[in-house]
Amino acid sequence: TARRAYEIAAQYRARDIPVVLGGYHATMVPEEALQHATSVMVGDAEPVWACLLRDAAAGQLRPRYQGTRAQDPLLAGVRTDWSIFAGKSYLPVRLTQFSRGCFNQCEYCATGSIYQRRFCHRPVSEVVGELQADGARLVFFVDDNLVCDKQAARELLTAIKPLHLKWFSQADVSFAADPALMELMIESGCVGLVVGFESLDPQNLLQMQKHCNARLEGYDTTVERIRAAGLLVWAAFLLGYDNDTPDTVRATCDWALSKKFAFSAFNVLQPYPNTPFYARMQQERRLRFDGRWWLHDDYRFGDTGITPKHCTADALGAACQAARLRHSSLYQIARRACDRKTHMKDLWSFATYLAYNPLFRRELLKKDRMLLGYRGLER
Repeated sequence: TARRAYEIAAQYRARDIPVVLGGYHATMVPEEALQHATSVMVGDAEPVWACLLRDAAAGQLRPRYQGTRAQDPLLAGVRTDWSIFAGKSYLPVRLTQFSRGCFNQCEYCATGSIYQRRFCHRPVSEVVGELQADGARLVFFVDDNLVCDKQAARELLTAIKPLHLKWFSQADVSFAADPALMELMIESGCVGLVVGFESLDPQNLLQMQKHCNARLEGYDTTVERIRAAGLLVWAAFLLGYDNDTPDTVRATCDWALSKKFAFSAFNVLQPYPNTPFYARMQQERRLRFDGRWWLHDDYRFGDTGITPKHCTADALGAACQAARLRHSSLYQIARRACDRKTHMKDLWSFATYLAYNPLFRRELLKKDRMLLGYRGLER
């Protein structure tokens, strides 16, 4: 979304309105972002946001503000006012955040590059108070890895049990190796998770430094534990590492279908700027689109920003799109629905599965080959 953000910023700057850019992309490439803004916020904004507002009111915005990174008590007192979304056409899910950062530092990951294996979280009492005040019943914790700090996760889950929520989040697969933690997740209202399996190839996992996955005794055992618990799974795969070919992409889709995941995302490996993976691709001269695919006129959604090792970039992109279309075909949606352990375990799970799969398919078809920026909106 960087290109579109820069286009919007340009419209405001043309009207002499100051523009501040922040977030992950601006933090990774602040020099680029500053070309399109009055000021750039690097890192987590909360500790210095009030200072920036005072400077803006005085007409003295500095070019760059350095927010702090994951360290307590960074997240104390942080809360978003979700009432501004009332009456608008958003999904009926309350979004909130418990933690930031991750102890993992996978080669491709922007979170790992920004937080450098650091992790922080909000006080549990503040999260509970927010959810109670909002009257939330269906919650998505937007954390990169809710179970990263197992002890902190246990404290949160124990505290939210009396709220009788239904909640989703994102987690690495390590939670499945901890039966007590998984039981607590279920008791606290967990109904599903986005889980990064990334690759079925052990060498790919080692190359991407996804050590929490590489240490598992096997995905098949892990998935059966998750299915036995009745959790809906959005399985995420990262395709394009050095052992990948169109054949391995098809095999990954075969495996995902055999596990009857609620959803599967077959993501093309992208070199995010200033990650270790980006640096390696740059050194190996494998970057495409002049190294800045997110701004390049020829880039389209679904393209890969690198040259794969054992196939062409077009072949990899086509294989990933074929996997998406196959997994989200109406036939496969219907076939996966008939899983009594997960999607058909109760009426709510079945209704959720049937409601969101067609929505996911429509979004998939709409984004395929889309141009970035305003040109993509025109299409």
